[in-house]
Amino acid sequence: MKEHKASVILQSRKTEINKVEKLLFSLNELYGINQERFINFSIAVSEALMNAIVHGNKESEEKKVFVDIFSDETCLEVFIKDEGSGFDYASIPDPTTDENLMKDHGRGIYIMRELTDGCDCDSGSGGTTMKLVITKDS
Repeated sequence: MKEHKASVILQSRKTEINKVEKLLFSLNELYGINQERFINFSIAVSEALMNAIVHGNKESEEKKVFVDIFSDETCLEVFIKDEGSGFDYASIPDPTTDENLMKDHGRGIYIMRELTDGCDCDSGSGGTTMKLVITKDS
């Protein structure tokens, strides 16, 4: 069973992202996950936070981003929830196809998938929740 490690509520401002980054790095002092893997994971978490703030909440002062961190002996999970109107996760185009290579947007979800051991999305009219996972080193 996963143990709840931390909760953070952020204002919809980009400057808030560093609060979660600092928390993650302090937690990794306990877990000792390989530095390169953990930096990649933190990049994915930062991207998810940026998406929640900019795309989900539209940087609205009235909306918040909710972060919950869980862990057990095998992994660390970060849940990021915004208060936006949601989006169709299945319709996100593949940024590696020829027609999308030169676009200046659309790589965030791809980055999250590539830099984590697990990336799930639940999105609807009540907002979007991203779940990002990194497995602990054995």
